[in-house]
Amino acid sequence: MNEFVKPVVDYFELLPLLIVSGVACLGVVIEAFAPRRMRYLAQVVLALAGLSVALVVVVLIARDAKVYADGAARGILSVGGTIAVDGPTLFLWGLILVLALAGVLLFAERHLGGGVSAFAGQAAALPGTEAEREASTSGLDHTEVYPLLMFAVFGMLLFPSANDLLTMFVGLEVLSLPLYLLCGLARRRRLLSQEAALKYFLLGAFSSGFFLYGVALVYGYAGSMNFAAINEAVRNDAGNSALLLIGIGLISVGLFFKVGAAPFHAWTPDVYQGAPTPVTAFMAAATKVAAFGAILRLFYVAFGSDRWSWQPMMWVIAILTMLVGAILAITQTDVKRLLAYSSVAHTGFILTGVLGIQATSDLAPGEVTALQAVLFYLATYGFATLGAFAVVGLVRDSGGEVTALDRWAGLGKESPVVAGVFAFFLLAMAGIPLTSGFVGKLAVFSVALAAGAWPVVAVAIIASIIAAFLYIRVIKAMYFDDPIGDGPTVVFPSVLTATTIALGAAVTLMLGVLPGPLLDLAGLAGQFLR
Repeated sequence: MNEFVKPVVDYFELLPLLIVSGVACLGVVIEAFAPRRMRYLAQVVLALAGLSVALVVVVLIARDAKVYADGAARGILSVGGTIAVDGPTLFLWGLILVLALAGVLLFAERHLGGGVSAFAGQAAALPGTEAEREASTSGLDHTEVYPLLMFAVFGMLLFPSANDLLTMFVGLEVLSLPLYLLCGLARRRRLLSQEAALKYFLLGAFSSGFFLYGVALVYGYAGSMNFAAINEAVRNDAGNSALLLIGIGLISVGLFFKVGAAPFHAWTPDVYQGAPTPVTAFMAAATKVAAFGAILRLFYVAFGSDRWSWQPMMWVIAILTMLVGAILAITQTDVKRLLAYSSVAHTGFILTGVLGIQATSDLAPGEVTALQAVLFYLATYGFATLGAFAVVGLVRDSGGEVTALDRWAGLGKESPVVAGVFAFFLLAMAGIPLTSGFVGKLAVFSVALAAGAWPVVAVAIIASIIAAFLYIRVIKAMYFDDPIGDGPTVVFPSVLTATTIALGAAVTLMLGVLPGPLLDLAGLAGQFLR
């Protein structure tokens, strides 16, 4: 008879998780008891303070030699081995928290909407009804979005640090459920927003079902949900290999859905277009960081000994994702859908870096590891995408945001600064030198080549060329096409959105000119704790 062993909880190392979850719960209390006129300021200050404190704690943990030292796989396994706080975890936590801080600034923006936020005044009111008009004219605002964002951030922090399948599933659901709600809270174009939320929820529920079924099969194979135990079972070929292979496939469906990889990408353009733009910006940047962190840990730690089985699948998914994202992006006439398909293509590029696991054990001194390359690419993608969607929110007319691509014609004459910043983000996504995108693509392509995945790299180069044509087409429209009617109108943002755009542009430029410090930091993170 097995005796229960009390799990050890390392509270200091888990403090970022506890702070974010505590702030989220406190935000719910504020919504319940604080006067309506005080909620906006209280929620914004609380969210910014909580995320800032959590980020400081991550830095303090990283300075602890037990966790973060000289590239070694150092760290702790806490709560009975279900949560791993190691170098990659801390890197991902820091990146997610910085992106979340910028996301809160976008959520708090009211200047662009004439004194109201991008979120509906009363989500329960049917679109077009008198109740909705009254909520809008009275300036009501859903300040519940801030605790929802904090719950999503908590799930994003838990997801890549999960060291067993059940904890990973909990992290997946905790980050997903708030996003389903946030996507349906747009103040304008309510029906489109609610349709996006419903699609995201239904497809997300199906993907979670696949993930959970795969968990059950892998547990049947290994007799454990712990990653180290699964890896040991795989190494010793301890069970029915059919259970393992099918389980890996089903779990992959859930994870590939979350990162928007083809053929599980169908939700991406609809949700990115229909959701409030601040939600799209935050979700596009931070969710992909968290989900790829989980993919890396799962495939490198739990299934690392069976890479010969899952690498062919990853080859096919990476190639398909890059081609689908790049080719379908060309056909888009909406800026947000265009950026959504661009996001799909970038998912394929990041998967190309994941394939570099084979070369990590035979590296020359100073050579970039696959994990290091992917972590760097996630940072470059996150800030460029966040900044690009923040710029999209500035182009407006009397009906709100203008996302039709033909309405962006002549934007370079109307607002050279806004058009120039957006063009800079597009060039970074295209991988033009002196931008972060160039260094990121060079890193992931190099590790994939070192692992022998040259066909995937060849397709990635072709997809990059196709995507470059797409980005140049948008730049041409902004600077060389004649505007339709009165042309686009740019609303000058408050310091909140301006700070987010400036942060995205500064990081994108800095990582293109001086990528060394962040690459060194990603290398210092070491390897996953096993």
